[in-house]
Amino acid sequence: MRVTAYESLDELPPGCEPLFEEAGISSIFLTLSWYRNLTAHALPEDCRLRIYVADEGGKVLGVLPMKHGSRRSGPFKGRKLEALANYYSSYFMPLIASRDCLQAIVNEIAKERWDIVDLHPMPRDAPVFKEVSSAMRNAGVSVQQYYCFGNWYLDVAGRSYSEYSGFLPSKLRNTLKRKAKHFSTLKSRVEVIKGREGLERAIAAYQKVYRSSWKTDEPYPEFMPGLIRLCAEHGWLRMGLVYMEEEPIAAQLWIVKDGIASIYKLAYDEKFSRLSAGTILTASLMEHVIDVDRVREVDYLAGDEDYKKDWMSHRRERWGLYGCNMRTPRGMGAGMLNRISGYVKRIVWNQDPLQGHHG
Repeated sequence: MRVTAYESLDELPPGCEPLFEEAGISSIFLTLSWYRNLTAHALPEDCRLRIYVADEGGKVLGVLPMKHGSRRSGPFKGRKLEALANYYSSYFMPLIASRDCLQAIVNEIAKERWDIVDLHPMPRDAPVFKEVSSAMRNAGVSVQQYYCFGNWYLDVAGRSYSEYSGFLPSKLRNTLKRKAKHFSTLKSRVEVIKGREGLERAIAAYQKVYRSSWKTDEPYPEFMPGLIRLCAEHGWLRMGLVYMEEEPIAAQLWIVKDGIASIYKLAYDEKFSRLSAGTILTASLMEHVIDVDRVREVDYLAGDEDYKKDWMSHRRERWGLYGCNMRTPRGMGAGMLNRISGYVKRIVWNQDPLQGHHG
């Protein structure tokens, strides 16, 4: 089996596209479109791509999108290779067809003498999570698991919105009823943008609301407009906007793909917080994706904020794998430091060493 490392998405052989398409069924974060927007708008200048492709007899069997910086990092200033993911990513997975191709890719990474290999955020309960960990150990890489974030989601289970809403907490149901009644007396409206019609106006409205919200400025300002446009192009976009007398006061970006509605971004103008426009908009979009799009799952993506529990039914976790290459001096040093840190946490704070993020 041959493993080749590419430095650009444009260099990838055509045989990679079916793997991206298949993986994209489970998550938009694994689609080639997602990676193109991420690499175009949301990576630092010193970041370089290193995308590993395993093929046999001309057939592509595995793709592992990774990145690295020109600067050395960590206490030992080692060479670090990490998943092609960042602040904007809620999911990451290797795209593999077999354990053999996964092992071949990991062996190549170890052979290149990367000191640190960091993969996140991954579903800990997926079989491939253990397979990646095993492949890294087989290649002489010491591995630690670490917690990234909780992920709340709704199993729609074939229900209508009316049936689903009956299971919401009574406090939330009462708030929705009261606020919706008040909203109906105001010069307000809810708009859902799904395609290119009105798209640029919707992007401007979203940005205006975001600037007026409690949220910090985007680290990469061009990423969100790019994401909104690509979602509109593919038919995935569900952009919800609340207007008060034609002034946008709340905005949410939902992404609907292959039966999954992902709640990606939400914001509201703090001047109108008493109106609970964000709650009204969430209910409107929830009704739309359940009754119109007929999704099977609604995903609140990253975070354990309390309000997510009210809308969702289940919780899962995303974890990372932090590997130290024991075949390099810096990798061995980092591995020893991680082990010592883990034992100290367990002894001093009675904390599971696997629960802490690496330093």
